[in-house]
Amino acid sequence: MKRVVITGLGCITPIGANVPEFAASLWAGRTGIAEFGRLPEAVEGQNGIRFNRMASVPEFDPDQHLSTGVVTATNRTTQFAIVAARQAAAQSDLMRHYAPEDIAIILGCSCGGRSSEEIETAKLYYRNARVHPLTVTRTMASAGGSHISIDLGITGPVMNLSTACASSTHALGTAFHMVRSGMSEAAIAGGHEAPLTFGFLRAWDSMRVVSPTSCRPFSADRDGMTLGEGAAMLVLESLDAALARGAKIFAEVVGFGMSADAHHITQPQSDGAALAMKKALKDAGASPDEVGYINAHGTGTQANDAVEAAAIHKAFGDRASQIPVSSTKSLHGHSIGATGALEALATVLALDEGRLPFNAGVTAIDPGIKLDVILNEPRPLHQSAGGPGRDIALSNSLAFGGLNAVVAFRRYR
Repeated sequence: MKRVVITGLGCITPIGANVPEFAASLWAGRTGIAEFGRLPEAVEGQNGIRFNRMASVPEFDPDQHLSTGVVTATNRTTQFAIVAARQAAAQSDLMRHYAPEDIAIILGCSCGGRSSEEIETAKLYYRNARVHPLTVTRTMASAGGSHISIDLGITGPVMNLSTACASSTHALGTAFHMVRSGMSEAAIAGGHEAPLTFGFLRAWDSMRVVSPTSCRPFSADRDGMTLGEGAAMLVLESLDAALARGAKIFAEVVGFGMSADAHHITQPQSDGAALAMKKALKDAGASPDEVGYINAHGTGTQANDAVEAAAIHKAFGDRASQIPVSSTKSLHGHSIGATGALEALATVLALDEGRLPFNAGVTAIDPGIKLDVILNEPRPLHQSAGGPGRDIALSNSLAFGGLNAVVAFRRYR
């Protein structure tokens, strides 16, 4: 089995349209969550939605990045995917060092081209109007991977995974196993999502899990999640190949674990999440003592945060309260299928720079959590994790349907 490393990063998110901007916001705790006004699809002059905050990508103009033909043929989510993949491929110099057939594209997207679907469906149902001839290809969840393949000329395996909020973490883990086993020499892996439509927001509003204020994971006064959008992409290749060509290495991918709760479609269970963390460490050949950081799924809902905390205690026992934990969703929101990729990006940056992002927006930690939640400012990697040697970080994703995915990264030095 090959050792697998990250050599390229790309993103377009509510807190940055590229990786340097994302990192600056991450370390400053600068949130992309903001109020939104009346949605254009709303009727009778009002949204009818009980919350008015979301995390959207500001001032995104696809015409600045893509040709007119591609813009016409694609939905916003696919446009995000292409832009982020270009950044990651350019940083790693991927296409100059690998044959097109030796590169895989493994992505997570759960919602597909939601805005295209709603606009064209409204035309049909309300006016019996002709729908756009590219509606099908705009709304495919797999369109992002296909367009990246066309854009970069990649002819290797291309696949999209849709497992709700764990989609892009499943994608990263799958790409890791493919490169480690030699099935592909390199991979672009990550996720993309642009679901912030009137129908989508109304659907989530009906579940009563969206915060009327703002997402505050693990806070004593947390009152729900904040929906978001965006994309993040990572380039994976073998350590030997990266060293041979002198590539910048951001972190090593060392393990992947997944599980199912087999319990309830919306209510998470701690046993399943704990099992995924244990499996990720087993896959990495690592012990719980080597973990120095957990980037939590941390949605800010009462149920998720309590269950995830219980899972961390089950997975790590007495060490659970000593491991620094934070959720970055208070900055970039919950972008459904893309959220695991954004959080993996934050985790990789944390390991590369040796400092951990803090949990923004929290004034008092829920006393029932009993975790070392990072507050107020970034923390040096080893400050409270028990010292050097604890260089593994976990990135957790816990999805509706009880689908859990965890990627284990190690600091590369």
